[in-house]
Amino acid sequence: MGALRVVLADDNFLVREGVAKLLAEVDDIELVDSVGDPRELLAAVGEHHPDAVLTDIRMPPSHSTEGIEAAKQIRTEFPDIGVVVLSQYVEEDYAFELLADGVEGLGYLLKERVSDIDELVRALQDVARGGSALDPKVVEGLMARRSADADSPLRGLTDKEREVLEQMATGRTNATIARTLFMSERSVEKHISSVFLKLGLLDEGETNRRVSAVLAYVEATR
Repeated sequence: MGALRVVLADDNFLVREGVAKLLAEVDDIELVDSVGDPRELLAAVGEHHPDAVLTDIRMPPSHSTEGIEAAKQIRTEFPDIGVVVLSQYVEEDYAFELLADGVEGLGYLLKERVSDIDELVRALQDVARGGSALDPKVVEGLMARRSADADSPLRGLTDKEREVLEQMATGRTNATIARTLFMSERSVEKHISSVFLKLGLLDEGETNRRVSAVLAYVEATR
């Protein structure tokens, strides 16, 4: 398989150049274009048809949700192109807006993750395959907000089940969860079964579907 072809969008020239240089050092990534606003981004996607797009949320003209709107348009017009959206802060409402129609081929990461090039590349590869990539801090914020509600089923989870759920929602596999939480894979499987039982969700055995289920639950009860 050849290098992953990526289009980068950020209106901050220095940030854009910095990320471009980081990506240029990765053999598995080919940066085919780098642009500064949504109009240029959509034009670049139409011209190059990349495997994945990496875009900031806040871009001209209003510097609010242009990146999210562009991501949705790209996923509608080019469903085989994955999109990772970058945000400066944990903004759960933006995450919900981005993922409202499904998480397939979409990612939501904090900009601080850019410095971890392996994590960034993994996210781009995941969305290009039709999977998803959610920042652990965003998921943690979503879960914390739901757990505070007196009628939330999340309150019925044990601390360990909550930890497993947060890891699962970021798209991690059972093996990765086990390593991260210093547990056996068998223990992880048992906790996941218990989580879905308590939340009334079905585990279909696919990481992307598990993320969809968790987000659907959080969205339905927010």
